[in-house]
Amino acid sequence: MKLSFVRLAAITVASLAMLSPITGYAAERTVTLGVENATCALCAPIVRSVLQRVPGVASVDVVENYSASPPVSATVVFDDDVTNVDALINATTNAGYPSRLALNAGG
Repeated sequence: MKLSFVRLAAITVASLAMLSPITGYAAERTVTLGVENATCALCAPIVRSVLQRVPGVASVDVVENYSASPPVSATVVFDDDVTNVDALINATTNAGYPSRLALNAGG
């Protein structure tokens, strides 16, 4: 039995559709964390490194301001299909730098 060109094309398109990721794209989120216990010049690079190792994190920008409380803020861009704010907070906290969402955090 020969397949008509139209049927063959329909089967091909359907097969490709099943193989492609049609569930949607991940949303990129940006949050700012206030980081405690970061009191020296070595702390900010450690906080940056810890956050960069969290799967799904695209970028980390750490700002030091030792006259403020908390002394370090970290702005993190991440894929919310891979990680979440709790994982970011846990990462810094487990490294000895407890963090929380900054008051002006966006989502």
